[in-house]
Amino acid sequence: MSLSEIITLVLATIGVVFMLLAAIGMLKLPDLYTRVHATGKAGTLGIAGVLLAVAVHHGDLVVAAKMIALIAFFFLTAPVAAHMLDRAAYLTGVKRAPQTVQDDLAGKYDMEQGRLR
Repeated sequence: MSLSEIITLVLATIGVVFMLLAAIGMLKLPDLYTRVHATGKAGTLGIAGVLLAVAVHHGDLVVAAKMIALIAFFFLTAPVAAHMLDRAAYLTGVKRAPQTVQDDLAGKYDMEQGRLR
């Protein structure tokens, strides 16, 4: 096994483990808010690991540049998507898990306009 194959295997394994953690988070976490958090963080890291593995596997500068661009795209869009999903859920009244202790937005949101006061 060559060094690039070992690096590819390690990066792909790391990526798949993070994606597995995101999937387990979707199944095990109690409410939408925490599920979105798990998939937003772990899923993005998983995609990054797999895309880096693709870049190392191909060993081509053009492919590596494309993979880095895709990783940057995921790191820019995943937090925004997670925030918008959570915000839409909050504004439409999706219930939090019973063990949630604190709601930092309670009383600070104008629900008719969907804005912070």
